Amino acid sequence: MQYRKLGKSGLEVSALSFGAWQIGDPEYWGADPAADADAAVGAALDSGINLFDTAESYGNGEAERVLGKALGGRRKDVLIASKFSVSHAAPDQLRAACEASLKRLGTDYIDLYQVHWPVRDVPLAEVHGMLSQLCQEGKIREIGLSNHGVEDMTAWLKSGVAVSNQLGYNILFRAIEYDVAAACRANGLGILVYMPLLQGLLSGRWEWIADIPLMRRRTRHFSSMRAETRHHEPGVETEAIALVRQLKKGAEGLGIPMARICLAWVLAQPGVTSVIIGARNPDQLRENILAVDLHIAPGVMAKLNEMSYPLKRMLGSNADLWQSGQDSRIR
Repeated sequence: MQYRKLGKSGLEVSALSFGAWQIGDPEYWGADPAADADAAVGAALDSGINLFDTAESYGNGEAERVLGKALGGRRKDVLIASKFSVSHAAPDQLRAACEASLKRLGTDYIDLYQVHWPVRDVPLAEVHGMLSQLCQEGKIREIGLSNHGVEDMTAWLKSGVAVSNQLGYNILFRAIEYDVAAACRANGLGILVYMPLLQGLLSGRWEWIADIPLMRRRTRHFSSMRAETRHHEPGVETEAIALVRQLKKGAEGLGIPMARICLAWVLAQPGVTSVIIGARNPDQLRENILAVDLHIAPGVMAKLNEMSYPLKRMLGSNADLWQSGQDSRIR
């Protein structure tokens, strides 16, 4: 495993981190008879992963509870990142949310406490004031952002501090490359990447839209004519599926699983500190871990960038995976 410094903090985090949403929200991710949360977390620990990411909203707190139980006595060996919801941004609610997360996780402190989405209805100085108090009390160690674009990042940093920004990023969705990633680097924020495989689409599991589970057809890649989406765009279904097939064919030619190549591509991008991978069983986790040691040759990297550029241009600079530019929550 490789380790990288997280922004301006003193935290050294593994290049791949464990996302706990999948192990605590079967209603969203679907039933999986092979799921074994304890074994998946154990495999992550044994592989050298030291950063475990979750949120109070994942499974209405169940992901935190399951993660805390799975870590058990090894909690002292890891870094836990969680997030509070915008609806809990008011100071009194924020304190209660943090203490509830601590209880579910079975720990006295959270290493990285993140603002899940930009706060618009509570003065940022009040939000940061409470986070600072929680830091002073030892309940959180570092403050992080999530889903913050240039405008919101700038506003937050005027009233407070942060060491990271968690963003959606993958070879099918390169919106942060327009300006958000550069702003993170300029402000010394480490980038934590979520959905590096676009919820399984880049695993090579599905080649047809109809095969993809309904809950995973909600991003702007899919047509707004589909009831499960909430944007107002035509989508890029034809182009996205064509690129997936092209990537899969290229991966087969190299003799390397497509998911591993796609993870290695994200890991190699400037400013990326850690890439969050989800797994519900040890085999899935161990397969994706191999991406850490995969070096993509410059020629192959250039080809991957070229192949995915048309889709990048079509989806544009809106870094919200789910909502149109006019309704984007990422500004």
